Amino acid sequence: MIEFTTGMALVVSSMYMAGTTSMHSMNIANAISATTSSPTAYSTTTQTLISSSKDVESYVREQYADEPILVDIARCESTFRQYGSDGNIMRGKVNNADVGVMQINEKYHAEKALELGLDIYTVQGNVAYAKYLYEKSGAEPWKSSSKCWAQSDVLARL
Repeated sequence: MIEFTTGMALVVSSMYMAGTTSMHSMNIANAISATTSSPTAYSTTTQTLISSSKDVESYVREQYADEPILVDIARCESTFRQYGSDGNIMRGKVNNADVGVMQINEKYHAEKALELGLDIYTVQGNVAYAKYLYEKSGAEPWKSSSKCWAQSDVLARL
Protein backbone atom coordinates (compact mmCIF):
# COMPACT_ATOMS: atom_id res chain seq x y z
CA MET A 1 0.00 0.00 0.00
CA ILE A 2 1.09 3.56 -0.64
CA GLU A 3 0.86 6.32 1.97
CA PHE A 4 -0.20 9.78 0.87
CA THR A 5 -1.98 12.74 2.37
CA THR A 6 -5.52 13.94 1.92
CA GLY A 7 -4.01 17.18 0.71
CA MET A 8 -2.51 15.30 -2.22
CA ALA A 9 -5.85 13.72 -3.07
CA LEU A 10 -7.39 17.17 -3.13
CA VAL A 11 -4.64 18.42 -5.42
CA VAL A 12 -5.31 15.54 -7.81
CA SER A 13 -9.02 16.39 -7.76
CA SER A 14 -8.25 20.07 -8.29
CA MET A 15 -5.96 19.27 -11.19
CA TYR A 16 -8.69 17.13 -12.77
CA MET A 17 -11.45 19.69 -12.27
CA ALA A 18 -9.23 22.49 -13.59
CA GLY A 19 -8.48 20.43 -16.68
CA THR A 20 -4.72 20.41 -16.08
CA THR A 21 -4.62 16.63 -16.20
CA SER A 22 -6.93 13.86 -17.25
CA MET A 23 -8.06 11.23 -14.77
CA HIS A 24 -8.84 9.07 -17.80
CA SER A 25 -5.14 8.50 -18.29
CA MET A 26 -3.85 9.24 -14.81
CA ASN A 27 -2.85 6.13 -12.92
CA ILE A 28 -1.98 5.78 -9.25
CA ALA A 29 1.75 6.36 -9.68
CA ASN A 30 1.19 9.43 -11.87
CA ALA A 31 -1.33 10.86 -9.40
CA ILE A 32 1.06 10.50 -6.50
CA SER A 33 4.00 11.79 -8.52
CA ALA A 34 2.00 14.82 -9.68
CA THR A 35 0.90 15.66 -6.16
CA THR A 36 4.24 15.14 -4.43
CA SER A 37 6.00 17.45 -6.87
CA SER A 38 3.33 20.11 -6.55
CA PRO A 39 4.16 23.07 -4.32
CA THR A 40 0.52 23.17 -3.22
CA ALA A 41 0.56 19.59 -1.90
CA TYR A 42 0.60 19.64 1.86
CA SER A 43 0.27 17.13 4.64
CA THR A 44 -2.95 17.18 6.64
CA THR A 45 -3.79 13.68 7.76
CA THR A 46 -2.16 10.60 6.34
CA GLN A 47 -4.35 7.94 4.80
CA THR A 48 -3.52 4.74 3.02
CA LEU A 49 -4.20 4.34 -0.68
CA ILE A 50 -6.26 1.16 -0.79
CA SER A 51 -5.59 -0.57 -4.07
CA SER A 52 -5.99 -4.35 -3.89
CA SER A 53 -9.50 -5.75 -4.29
CA LYS A 54 -9.05 -7.66 -1.00
CA ASP A 55 -8.27 -4.41 0.85
CA VAL A 56 -11.11 -2.61 -0.93
CA GLU A 57 -13.59 -5.35 -0.04
CA SER A 58 -12.55 -5.25 3.62
CA TYR A 59 -12.87 -1.48 3.67
CA VAL A 60 -16.29 -1.57 1.96
CA ARG A 61 -17.59 -4.21 4.39
CA GLU A 62 -16.35 -2.15 7.34
CA GLN A 63 -17.81 1.14 6.08
CA TYR A 64 -21.17 -0.37 5.11
CA ALA A 65 -21.68 -2.59 8.15
CA ASP A 66 -25.00 -0.79 8.76
CA GLU A 67 -25.98 -0.75 5.04
CA PRO A 68 -25.11 -4.28 3.82
CA ILE A 69 -26.98 -3.78 0.55
CA LEU A 70 -24.20 -1.35 -0.40
CA VAL A 71 -21.68 -4.19 0.00
CA ASP A 72 -23.69 -6.23 -2.51
CA ILE A 73 -23.91 -3.25 -4.84
CA ALA A 74 -20.11 -2.81 -4.69
CA ARG A 75 -19.66 -6.51 -5.48
CA CYS A 76 -21.98 -6.24 -8.48
CA GLU A 77 -20.74 -2.89 -9.76
CA SER A 78 -16.97 -3.45 -9.59
CA THR A 79 -16.18 -6.73 -7.83
CA PHE A 80 -14.67 -4.53 -5.11
CA ARG A 81 -12.16 -2.82 -7.38
CA GLN A 82 -11.32 0.88 -7.37
CA TYR A 83 -8.43 0.47 -9.80
CA GLY A 84 -7.83 -1.87 -12.73
CA SER A 85 -4.81 -4.16 -13.01
CA ASP A 86 -3.11 -1.37 -15.00
CA GLY A 87 -3.40 1.00 -12.01
CA ASN A 88 -5.97 3.23 -13.70
CA ILE A 89 -9.28 4.07 -12.07
CA MET A 90 -11.94 1.41 -12.65
CA ARG A 91 -14.43 2.71 -15.22
CA GLY A 92 -17.83 1.40 -16.19
CA LYS A 93 -18.16 -0.99 -19.11
CA VAL A 94 -21.47 0.52 -20.21
CA ASN A 95 -20.77 4.12 -19.15
CA ASN A 96 -17.14 5.26 -19.04
CA ALA A 97 -18.11 8.12 -16.69
CA ASP A 98 -18.89 5.61 -13.90
CA VAL A 99 -15.83 5.37 -11.65
CA GLY A 100 -14.51 3.33 -8.80
CA VAL A 101 -15.75 0.65 -6.51
CA MET A 102 -19.28 2.07 -6.35
CA GLN A 103 -19.31 3.21 -10.00
CA ILE A 104 -20.16 6.84 -9.18
CA ASN A 105 -20.96 8.77 -12.36
CA GLU A 106 -18.47 11.63 -12.51
CA LYS A 107 -20.61 13.62 -14.94
CA TYR A 108 -23.45 13.88 -12.45
CA HIS A 109 -21.67 13.59 -9.11
CA ALA A 110 -18.03 14.77 -9.20
CA GLU A 111 -18.88 18.41 -8.51
CA LYS A 112 -21.21 17.63 -5.59
CA ALA A 113 -18.66 15.20 -4.16
CA LEU A 114 -16.01 17.92 -4.22
CA GLU A 115 -18.44 20.33 -2.52
CA LEU A 116 -18.76 17.72 0.23
CA GLY A 117 -14.97 17.40 0.41
CA LEU A 118 -14.97 13.91 -1.13
CA ASP A 119 -12.76 12.61 -3.92
CA ILE A 120 -14.60 9.88 -5.84
CA TYR A 121 -11.29 8.83 -7.40
CA THR A 122 -10.13 7.41 -4.04
CA VAL A 123 -11.68 4.41 -2.32
CA GLN A 124 -12.50 6.48 0.76
CA GLY A 125 -14.18 9.26 -1.21
CA ASN A 126 -16.01 6.89 -3.55
CA VAL A 127 -17.40 4.84 -0.66
CA ALA A 128 -18.34 7.92 1.37
CA TYR A 129 -20.10 9.56 -1.56
CA ALA A 130 -22.03 6.34 -2.26
CA LYS A 131 -23.22 6.38 1.36
CA TYR A 132 -24.36 9.98 0.88
CA LEU A 133 -26.21 8.99 -2.32
CA TYR A 134 -27.81 6.00 -0.59
CA GLU A 135 -29.03 8.17 2.30
CA LYS A 136 -30.60 10.58 -0.22
CA SER A 137 -31.97 8.15 -2.81
CA GLY A 138 -31.73 4.59 -1.52
CA ALA A 139 -30.49 2.04 -4.05
CA GLU A 140 -32.07 3.91 -6.99
CA PRO A 141 -28.73 5.23 -8.35
CA TRP A 142 -27.62 1.60 -8.89
CA LYS A 143 -30.88 0.25 -10.31
CA SER A 144 -29.21 -0.75 -13.59
CA SER A 145 -27.30 -3.48 -11.72
CA SER A 146 -30.24 -4.53 -9.54
CA LYS A 147 -30.58 -7.91 -11.26
CA CYS A 148 -27.28 -8.77 -9.62
CA TRP A 149 -27.79 -7.36 -6.11
CA ALA A 150 -31.58 -7.51 -5.69
CA GLN A 151 -31.44 -11.26 -5.08
CA SER A 152 -28.82 -10.96 -2.35
CA ASP A 153 -29.02 -12.71 0.98
CA VAL A 154 -29.09 -9.28 2.62
CA LEU A 155 -32.43 -8.40 1.03
CA ALA A 156 -33.82 -11.83 1.85
CA ARG A 157 -33.08 -11.17 5.55
CA LEU A 158 -34.84 -7.77 5.59
